Amino acid sequence: MSIARFEPGPRMSQAISAGGFLFVAGQVAEGADATAQTAAILEKIDALLAAAGMDRRNLVSANIWLADIADFNAMNAVWDGWVAKEAAPARACVQSGLAAPQYRVEIAVTAFSPEGAQ
Repeated sequence: MSIARFEPGPRMSQAISAGGFLFVAGQVAEGADATAQTAAILEKIDALLAAAGMDRRNLVSANIWLADIADFNAMNAVWDGWVAKEAAPARACVQSGLAAPQYRVEIAVTAFSPEGAQ
C-alpha cells in the first residue's frame, strides 16, 4: 500500500491517500460570512478530491466546525446544494473555537474509492 500526500507543507498535508481512502485536512477560507466561506471551502475540497481521482460521490464522512452555531442554516444552504444527494456522507457539525477569528467554518472530509486514490 502506498501513501500519497497532496499539497504537503511543513506542518501538515492538505490531503493524504492511503488504502483507497482520502483524508482531507480541515479546510478554511476567507469570506464575508459563513455562506461565502462554505462555498470557498467546498471548492477547495472539490479540487483535492479531483487531484486524487475522486469526487464528492466518494465522500464517506464529513466533520464541520462552526465558530457560531447560528451559522448552521447558512452553511447548510450551501452544503445542501453541493453534496451528492444519492451519496451523502455521514456527518457531524458542532460549534467550536476555530484557528483565527475571521474563520466562521471549517470542514474536513474522508473519501473512499475501491480503485484507490491516485
